[in-house]
Amino acid sequence: MKKVLFLILVIVAGSTYTSNAQIRKIPAEVTNAFSEKYADAKNVEWKDKLSNFVAAFELDGNKYEARFNKKGEWLNTENELDIDDLTDNVKEGLGKSKYADWEIKSLHRIELPEDKIQYRVHVAKTSVQQKNLLFNESGKLLKDNLTL
Repeated sequence: MKKVLFLILVIVAGSTYTSNAQIRKIPAEVTNAFSEKYADAKNVEWKDKLSNFVAAFELDGNKYEARFNKKGEWLNTENELDIDDLTDNVKEGLGKSKYADWEIKSLHRIELPEDKIQYRVHVAKTSVQQKNLLFNESGKLLKDNLTL
């Protein structure tokens, strides 16, 4: 009985380790699409996010993250900006929102298909009250409390 119990324990432990250690290979469609879009990218590091693949890279001295689906279709590219780079439209939109008196903690520019641009603004009122706000180029608040 002890041998059977030990054998079951070894099998369960081994299968748990294998499933946690398994990493999918980045599909060639994804890496090829990335190389076509960002031929001059440096220091590329891939992450498998299960629903998509993320390439963290540097381009022209700036850090970016580009997301692709498993078919190699580009989803978006994001980079952090200095808070001083907040566009006038987004400043105005934030100023008209209920978050106008919240402190801006970080700013990200998100490039989307069809040449659309959005801005993710992380704001905080206190260490507990924090929101991620999504604005379009014209400064319209699209979403608040985004999850990252």
